[in-house]
Amino acid sequence: MAYSLRALKLVVAAAALAASARAALGACSKDIALRITNVYENSDVKFHYDYCENIKDGRGFTAGIAGFCTGTADAWEVIQEYHKLTGGKDAFSPMDRALAKLAKSGSASTSSIKSYCKVWSKLGLTDPRFRRAQDTIRDRLYFVPSQKTADKLGLQLHVSRSFLYDTGIQHGTGDDRDGLDALIARTNKAFTAPAAGNSSSTLAINGKKVDEVVWLKKFIKVRQDDLKNPREAYNRAGNAWAHTVYRIKSYAYIVSKQQYMFSKTVHILDNDGARMDVNCGGVASFPSRRRRRLDGRPLRRLHQ
Repeated sequence: MAYSLRALKLVVAAAALAASARAALGACSKDIALRITNVYENSDVKFHYDYCENIKDGRGFTAGIAGFCTGTADAWEVIQEYHKLTGGKDAFSPMDRALAKLAKSGSASTSSIKSYCKVWSKLGLTDPRFRRAQDTIRDRLYFVPSQKTADKLGLQLHVSRSFLYDTGIQHGTGDDRDGLDALIARTNKAFTAPAAGNSSSTLAINGKKVDEVVWLKKFIKVRQDDLKNPREAYNRAGNAWAHTVYRIKSYAYIVSKQQYMFSKTVHILDNDGARMDVNCGGVASFPSRRRRRLDGRPLRRLHQ
C-alpha cells in the first residue's frame, strides 16, 4: 500500500508521539517512582517535608524530601525558591547570609544556623509554599536531569527511567566519578556488540542494538559495584554506601517480576528485603513486623 508524503509524515509523527507517551513518566508513574525512592531514604512512602537533622556526614544539616544539605548548596536553593514565594521575608531570612556562605564553602558547620531545623520542620508541616519549593528544587536538580538523560538514551520503560531518578538522588547528577553520567558511561562501555532481549525496546549503544532490559540489568550491576567501591573519597566515609545495596536488590526484584511499566501498583522489596506494594497516591502495604524507621539515611554525593 502506497502512502503519500503527507500521510507518511503523519504516520511517523504518530509513532513518535506514541513512543514519547510510552517513555515519559506520567503523573501516576512519576508518583510511584518518587515514593519508591522515599522507601529507600525514609523506610516509608511518605514525603517528609519536615525532616531535618545533622547526620554527621560532612554535609551539615540534611533536610526535606530529597535530603537537601546546607553544605552542598541544594538546601540553599530550596530556601531561595521559598523566598520567591514569600517575597523574601520569612523565617529563614535572618539566616540568609550564613546559609549562602555555607553553600559556597561546602562547610559542614551548623554553629551559625542553630535554629535551622526548628524553622525547617515547622514550615515543612505548615506552609504549602515551602513544600512547593522543595518539590520544585527536587525536580530541577534531580528528577528533570535524570529524565533528560533517559531521553538521550532512548529509554522507553518506566522502570529504567525510575532507576535513573533514584540513581540521581543518591549519586548526584554532576560530573564526578560516582555521578549518574559516569555510571552510564561505564555501562555503555560494556556493550561492544549487539545484545538481544525481549523487552520490545531497543537502544542504540555505541552504534549497536541493545535490548533495554539487558542494558538496565548491566546498569544495575555497575551501580551496585559503585556503591560498594565509590570512586570519590567523600563517598567512602564510614562505608555507608555499601550498606544501601538494598536499593539495588529492590530494583533487581522489580525487573525480575517484569514490572517494566508502572500503573497503579509496583511490588518492591523494602530495606529489609521484605516484599511491599507501592501504590500511586501513597498507600503502601508493609509487613507489620517491618514497620520501623531505619537508623540514619544514605549518604548522597555533593551536588555540583
